[in-house]
Amino acid sequence: MKMTMIENYLFDLDGTLLPLDEDVFLQKYLGLLSKKFIELGYDSKVMIDRLWQGTKAMVNNNGLYSNEEVFWNIFHPEIEGRQALKIKLENFYKNEFSHVFDSTSPNPFSKKIIENLKVKGKRVFLLTNPIFPLVATQRRVEWAGLNIDDFELVTTYENSAYAKPNIEYYDSILKNYNLDPKMTIMVGNDAYEDMIVQELGVKVYLVKDCLKNNQNLDISHFDQGSLEDFYKKYID
Repeated sequence: MKMTMIENYLFDLDGTLLPLDEDVFLQKYLGLLSKKFIELGYDSKVMIDRLWQGTKAMVNNNGLYSNEEVFWNIFHPEIEGRQALKIKLENFYKNEFSHVFDSTSPNPFSKKIIENLKVKGKRVFLLTNPIFPLVATQRRVEWAGLNIDDFELVTTYENSAYAKPNIEYYDSILKNYNLDPKMTIMVGNDAYEDMIVQELGVKVYLVKDCLKNNQNLDISHFDQGSLEDFYKKYID
């Protein structure tokens, strides 16, 4: 059975199009970031703490300011030196961040799915939680064997004012891109943060390769399977 009525495909990135071990990812990422902070003359413990506080603020963002603004107001509240640090962190994501790739396991079906959808003229969106800057998101997209130009929209902290699991994150995208929920599907690995969009009438598919279900939700009612299963069932 193919989803012939589906015109709009929304994909999560981490754990979905880019399989990864989240614990290893965070360990490597934060380790490299701590080393960079020390190299730049900052107290790494203070900066990592601010990183988590800033991330929490983005998750709780109410839409009045971009996630980028909300994050940096907490991460580096001092205006002086902020832009210089931004530039240095951009370089970090272009260079040292590449070592985090070892925590991922790229799936060839990610590229097959996106390529097939584009050939069929479907609208394809990458709804990765917008708590990272574009440069960091671009790297992870490349690790998945894809390009940000493959998507009509890639959510990052620069272009978003909400984050998962806030339902407004999804609702604003549906409205801004004129997406009919009945003709839209969200594909993700998080039983809560990704599947919550079902409340808006969007179809969902739970990818279980790197299943995340921190809330221990009953997932039996979700359409589900591996990314390969999704490809064979709905794309091929």
